[in-house]
Amino acid sequence: MTEATAGTWEKKLAALSSVVAGVVQVSLKVFLALATGSLGVLSEALHSGLDLMAAVLTYLSVRVADRPADVEHPYGHGKVENFAALIEAGLLMLTAIYVIFEAFHRLLFHRVHLRPSLMAVGVLGVAMAIDWWRGRALVAVARRYQSDALEADALHFSTDVWSTLVVLLGMLTVWAGERLRAPWLAYADPIAALGVSAVILQVGARLSRRTLDALLDRAPEELRERIRQVVEAAEGVLDVYRLRVRRAGSRYFVDVTIAASRSLTLEQAHDLSDAVEQAVQLIVPADVMVHVEPRPALGEHLFDAIRGAARRSGLAVHEISAQQLDGRLFVDLHLEVDERLSLREAHRRASELEERIREHTGPESEINIHIEPLGMQIRDARSVDELTRAIEAHLESIRSRFPELTDCHQVRVRTVEHRILVSCHCSMDGDLPVTRAHDITAELEQSLRRAFPEIDRITIHPEPAGES
Repeated sequence: MTEATAGTWEKKLAALSSVVAGVVQVSLKVFLALATGSLGVLSEALHSGLDLMAAVLTYLSVRVADRPADVEHPYGHGKVENFAALIEAGLLMLTAIYVIFEAFHRLLFHRVHLRPSLMAVGVLGVAMAIDWWRGRALVAVARRYQSDALEADALHFSTDVWSTLVVLLGMLTVWAGERLRAPWLAYADPIAALGVSAVILQVGARLSRRTLDALLDRAPEELRERIRQVVEAAEGVLDVYRLRVRRAGSRYFVDVTIAASRSLTLEQAHDLSDAVEQAVQLIVPADVMVHVEPRPALGEHLFDAIRGAARRSGLAVHEISAQQLDGRLFVDLHLEVDERLSLREAHRRASELEERIREHTGPESEINIHIEPLGMQIRDARSVDELTRAIEAHLESIRSRFPELTDCHQVRVRTVEHRILVSCHCSMDGDLPVTRAHDITAELEQSLRRAFPEIDRITIHPEPAGES
């Protein structure tokens, strides 16, 4: 049995035991009300009758509330518990209204002779013991599983202890009035009934407010503030724009919008969302939805700001460099544009990008943008193979110009996002200085670029002959 299944079973068992105890309570108090004629006892019997109805409603709601979410109920069935608690509150209020009406009727117009006895006192004492035991048991399960319906049920029966005590005191006062020949003490019974009504109204008001808050998706302000604090404390979160918390039964649903550095990759942003979800779930069992919005980080690097400006314009840039000279900032970069654009259109896009970059570098900075095509000539495997063979032939034709060069091999041509990337290995004399090896690879690269201008990037790996 899983933990969730065990919890559901324990909640159902607690609710069912409450139903059984409610049946016993109603039976005892109805018998006692008939035997004594006490309005206080009658009010308690009515109160217990509604408690029994509430217990049945709680049992049914617990059975439904723990069902998993489905297509028609994507947020689950937890609201059933809140709705059941609202009905219980309504039943409490109806009980209080009736008892208040009957109490004033007996106080002002119609006096009823009571028949207090030790049996009545004993029965009420047993009822108080049952209420005390049932209230404690329900509170323990309700807190363990954060069940609104069980907590409302527990609230019913815990207040029964006090209301029964009020009735018991009223009955004892009437009994004392008969012994002391003080007939005015007979009014203690309806007054005790008013005391019970006051308790019922107080409980009903509290229960109504809580259940309405849950049904109207009002989360406790303290919980919302705790969640905000842990989200703001998560590493990588720059700000929290919006936080919404709603409750359905024992489960919460949290929607939060956070700001994160726009330089984060998609994978990094996803990891940050996971970290926020886990932080919230340590506070409260919740279904967490995190929305990440990009924002420049405090002290963002200039190059990241330039890349961000280009991304917002749908442009690709590389080879970014910057120099500070005589108090003036110079920025150089390469801009890739669709090769089908005219020079006028490509220049317009470059000029727009310059203005966006100056928002970060200042109006006095000088921006130099090299415009180059994306490189979309190579479109299928056959043209890639043809280019590979042409590059191999070109390298072989110029090899004689470099006595130190043994051969060039492993020529690879790839297309990435419509850009042509070329790599190859060149074997040389292993005793060559690194500077000479670099000069040779640089000259090979320049020769390839002159022969194949469509190539976007060339990577030549030098290696000692015989050690490839």
